[in-house]
Amino acid sequence: MSQTPDSAVRTYIEQHRAAFLDDLAAWLRIPSVSAQPDHAPDVRRSADWLAAKLQETGFPTAEVWQTPGAPAVFAEWPSGDPDAPTVLVYGHHDVQPAAREDGWNSDPFEPVVRGNRLYARGAADDKGQVFFHTLGVRAHLAVTGRTAPAVNLKLLIEGEEESGSPHFRALVEERAGRLAADAVIVSDTGMWSEDTPTVCTGMRGLAECEIRLHGPEQDIHSGSFGGAVPNPATAAARLVAALHDEHARVAVPGFYDGVVELTDRERELFAELPFDEERWLHTAKSTALHGEAGYSTLERIWARPTAEVNGIGGGYQGPGSKTVIPSAAMVKLSFRLVAGQDPDHLEKAVRAWAAEQVPAGIRHEIDFGPATRPCLTPLDHPALRSVVRAMSRAFQEPVRFTREGGSGPAADLQEVLGAPVLFLGISVPSDGWHAPDEKVELDLLLKGVETSAYLWADLARNWRPAS
Repeated sequence: MSQTPDSAVRTYIEQHRAAFLDDLAAWLRIPSVSAQPDHAPDVRRSADWLAAKLQETGFPTAEVWQTPGAPAVFAEWPSGDPDAPTVLVYGHHDVQPAAREDGWNSDPFEPVVRGNRLYARGAADDKGQVFFHTLGVRAHLAVTGRTAPAVNLKLLIEGEEESGSPHFRALVEERAGRLAADAVIVSDTGMWSEDTPTVCTGMRGLAECEIRLHGPEQDIHSGSFGGAVPNPATAAARLVAALHDEHARVAVPGFYDGVVELTDRERELFAELPFDEERWLHTAKSTALHGEAGYSTLERIWARPTAEVNGIGGGYQGPGSKTVIPSAAMVKLSFRLVAGQDPDHLEKAVRAWAAEQVPAGIRHEIDFGPATRPCLTPLDHPALRSVVRAMSRAFQEPVRFTREGGSGPAADLQEVLGAPVLFLGISVPSDGWHAPDEKVELDLLLKGVETSAYLWADLARNWRPAS
């Protein structure tokens, strides 16, 4: 009895499972910690290992790209079909610091399988999720009989994501020609839960600033001068108090300009997720919900822009009292941005708003750091539909949708390359990214392999992007 295409894919994956996991374990043994200079040779060794393994997989091109920091890996496998879409897979091969004394039950860089889980630093974030594409493309070729993928397949695996990707955008700009793609697949993300497969459709952007307020040239006596000269600490408090209105909306004029509002369908899809607010609050170590009126918790953290006070200070901070009017105070703010918001416009709006809030006699300075733009893929985008179909085939159940409340370098790829960003990840919250005993569920890891195996043919069959 002949096999169906799906069963043939699963058979191929099962036949190659042991070798795949052995290879992944070898990679996980390399402590590619980008944040620690002593591990710089290991990060380079990780890049070299991956480039060699990609060549062994079949990629005709696999290169290590140097940056002023840690190296990235680029690989390319042309389809041979002049009309095939070009897809770039993004991930990272560096990992967070880890040591046994941090609370691990085993050596973080000696992978171990307990039950159906693989424990090691990088197992989920992000080596496991990068590596499933190697077996996925091989399964795709074996089952379809092709000698090259159905799409022009590229990989960019950076080496500094866990250090904030300081050189990533410059690398993408410098190599934009080689990286040109019709779509970007980000495999550095996760799903809602083990029994609820999901696809992320967007990630918020980020802008940060520090506002410094200066009053008297030095701390002065609050009895001799208090009530007669402006106080920078009071000005900082008033600035923070003016940041939101009584409905928890950001009160900076122009802040919401361009915001892409949630559609009714998106709100329905969010509401379908099995969200337990009490459990979420427990995870947040908080006791009450708060946020912009008219939106659910998931809508607030995934699809609404925010302004948060990350730090506020000024004046005497030691024990006891010191009755002074401080000479300076400061406020640190961060803004999570959603689709349609422009970081440059936001910066101008915040500068104008702060100037209006600061009283005469207080001098202020504002410094903004580099911003990350938001990214969002519409639910009806044909490439997103391919991802959903491929994942649904692998999991054999409907796939739901999420967004990501945080920010990352994916938006740089979207902005520089002009390509939509799609998220394909199989990690679950219990995997413990950045924590002791990081792990990956082996069943889910192999579902990632299977999804990858289905995806390339689906994209080629159902999407022919304009040149």
